[in-house]
Amino acid sequence: MNDKTSAWIRWPGYIAWFLFAVLAISVLVVRSGSWQQGLMLYALAGLLSLVLLVFMGIQSLIPRWGGERLNILKRALPALPGAALLLMAMQARDVPAIHDISTDLQDPPAFEKIVDLRGDSSNPLNLSDEVIEQQLAAYPDLKTLQSSRSYASSYNMALTTARDLGWEVVREDPNAGFIEAVDTTAIMNFKDDVVIRVRTNADGSLIDVRSVSRVGVSDLGANAKRIRRFMSAFKAAAEG
Repeated sequence: MNDKTSAWIRWPGYIAWFLFAVLAISVLVVRSGSWQQGLMLYALAGLLSLVLLVFMGIQSLIPRWGGERLNILKRALPALPGAALLLMAMQARDVPAIHDISTDLQDPPAFEKIVDLRGDSSNPLNLSDEVIEQQLAAYPDLKTLQSSRSYASSYNMALTTARDLGWEVVREDPNAGFIEAVDTTAIMNFKDDVVIRVRTNADGSLIDVRSVSRVGVSDLGANAKRIRRFMSAFKAAAEG
């Protein structure tokens, strides 16, 4: 069966599917461990998908192609994921280029078991003064959580919350008050490390959380979001 659709409509559709395939390949490249090359391919696929969407959107508005508008828009659909992901990443550029976030910046919870799991190629675990200043400016809401619950109750609740969030708990130390866990991202399979510290005080207990990306200069706000999710889940459980 001959396709009488104009090449000006067919080829952008083919390119949209090609870019969708490149996007999928970029994810596989990142998951294989070549995250820098994979992210470059990912960004390129997203950028070209966005350009293609704009082209096809303008094309659908030209009177000459008015009768093919629905056909053009259908063929543009494979370019939507790449363009959408790129726009989401661009919005996250407003956050500082840091990857180590803690609710306690003066005495951040320390990792122990996870140090060996991270390996030599991972980001360092030292918080510089510059990073601290950037976090204070960007995430002033991230602070130590005061709970009226006892130390033991808060520790157990913190452990349950971490597991409920889908984190892989790799260290439990109720005597020292530490919990270490790994959170693996769904798409790119990035592994980010979390340490939770529970301490007792006169009014109950104090809970601190630190989340650090293993690779990359900027976490695009992911670690702050992870800490907020934990704190919100912990508070909801404590009030329940």
